[in-house]
Amino acid sequence: MKDEQRMARILEYVSGRASAEGIAELEAALKSDPEFREYFLEYLNVDGALGALGAQGVEGEMELGGELGKVLDFPAVRRRASWWSWGKVAAVAAFAGIALSGWALGRGPYATVCSSVGNELRAGLPVRADRFRFERGAVEFLTAKGARLVVEAPADVRFESRDSLRVYRGKVAADVPEGARGFTVLTPDGGAVDLGTRFGVDVSGKGGSEVHVFQGEVVAQAQGTDRRRSVRTGEATSLQGGTSETRGLRSASFIQPEEVPELAAGLAAGQRARSDRKWAELKRDPALVAAFDFEGGKPFEGVFSMAQGRWPGSRAPEFVNVGDHLKVNEGAGRELAQLTLAAWVRIDRLGEPYQSLYHTDGWSAETPGQVHWMLTQATTMRLALRGNTVAPNSSDKHGFPDSHSPVLPERGRWVHLVTVYDAMAKTVRFYLNGRFDSESRQEVAHPAKLGAAQIGNWNRTDRKLSGRVDELVLLGRAMGDEEVRELYEAGNPYR
Repeated sequence: MKDEQRMARILEYVSGRASAEGIAELEAALKSDPEFREYFLEYLNVDGALGALGAQGVEGEMELGGELGKVLDFPAVRRRASWWSWGKVAAVAAFAGIALSGWALGRGPYATVCSSVGNELRAGLPVRADRFRFERGAVEFLTAKGARLVVEAPADVRFESRDSLRVYRGKVAADVPEGARGFTVLTPDGGAVDLGTRFGVDVSGKGGSEVHVFQGEVVAQAQGTDRRRSVRTGEATSLQGGTSETRGLRSASFIQPEEVPELAAGLAAGQRARSDRKWAELKRDPALVAAFDFEGGKPFEGVFSMAQGRWPGSRAPEFVNVGDHLKVNEGAGRELAQLTLAAWVRIDRLGEPYQSLYHTDGWSAETPGQVHWMLTQATTMRLALRGNTVAPNSSDKHGFPDSHSPVLPERGRWVHLVTVYDAMAKTVRFYLNGRFDSESRQEVAHPAKLGAAQIGNWNRTDRKLSGRVDELVLLGRAMGDEEVRELYEAGNPYR
């Protein structure tokens, strides 16, 4: 039987239109061709997952029959009740060669804990229909079919089968190989079926869920609708309110599987304690203007949400939408001949013209020296002071000091950014992850003027930041190369 005929027989079978002759042909093909059997099971798995999106409002429905309940039920008890029967389930399972195996009957764990960061879940823990709630850290799971899932706190999730995870709250990054195609993530607003890909699902505590595809394709469906949407590489969609609306990709919102071992190694090596000691030392520096660790104290004004910072259980502001920002006003009225700006950032993308790290309010010729620190569309840092000009022979092409190296060679990781300004020496120096990057010379160099400012945004048009900011520092002196390196090494969350 040719491939076209085989596909026709499959479609006839799953739609309930197969004749006795067609079923016999399909059975013969499955018995004679192991590769076709594997494809057939994969097709059933994906078809069942897609059907589950429309009916996933029934709590725990995926438990039916273990793996058979997911792979072979479709869930057809509701969707195809007019023709489907347990006799046909048995027939499909029999000529697919899986019905009597322990794997098919749902015995054994749905997944296993691979590793965890900052919480008590131990590696090797078997997982079945278990619900996990944790407020700190991240956990990496490996499903029985080989899908890798990282769940970041604060989270509340439950495995419903080897092929499905229900997310009540939290961020999940999934790396799904071909053998696990059809893996489904269910949320209060709908769900997403993998078609062989890497994707993320974010269910915020404020309500609403989003699907982000890093590579490949998923099918997303909002609860209460029949409309399914294909979401491909670099795309994202919201499932809130029964609609599927386009969103900007937020890759750095998710801890990826390859990142977990590095974070765990950093904690095991004592990096958190080392970072805390360095932070305490920095706060004693007489030249310190402001040090924001976002861990408490007086509340910040603005529009933003709080997410986990570099360390399990720590806090960092997260900026998602145009207009998200956090207001500060340290150093108001001060003019500084030297200024060091430093921050840990986790940036999603650089599609906007500028992404604001620290912008003083206003940009007036009457107030020279106002400070704007940002990332450009060229993935470089920029420090712009009102009224300053670059030296005539400067290599800066846009009239402002820019770093040379891209600040985000890898998205979705914490990076440390430092800019050092010296009005007396007329220099701006840039550092990335503790290493000196470049120096720009100024022809006119006003003292840096501080005041009311915003982190994460400055206006609603071209200065949006998408990502998280942790431990932002304003220091009224110029840090040297060695100091910058020590600050990075002490605060680095990775081993």
